Amino acid sequence: MSAFLIKRIYEKSEAGDGYRMLVDRIWPRGISKEKAKLDEWNKEIAPSADLRKWFNHEPEKFEEFRKRYKEELKEKTDDLHRIKELAKEKQICLLYGAKDEKHNQAIVIKEVLEKL
Repeated sequence: MSAFLIKRIYEKSEAGDGYRMLVDRIWPRGISKEKAKLDEWNKEIAPSADLRKWFNHEPEKFEEFRKRYKEELKEKTDDLHRIKELAKEKQICLLYGAKDEKHNQAIVIKEVLEKL
């Protein structure tokens, strides 16, 4: 079992989610803070505003987005290591708001964390 799950914030929270961490820079539309049931909103680890706007959730840009985002994440090593340490104690559920379940920042974060 992986220490990291990925879910859309719009999916129902479940006991097996573990530590629920939103990894978006912008709060998702239509979700109240109560309904989100977050343990943490980590805006800092989310893609920069420029990268997010450039990507615009266009699947054909995902490979380049992944490459550029991994470069940005090299500057977030303290945060990544903190999350990796948390994962030694509990399941981490990386939450994102995008509609596309195959092309989003949570996938990239999970890849990076699993290689740490």
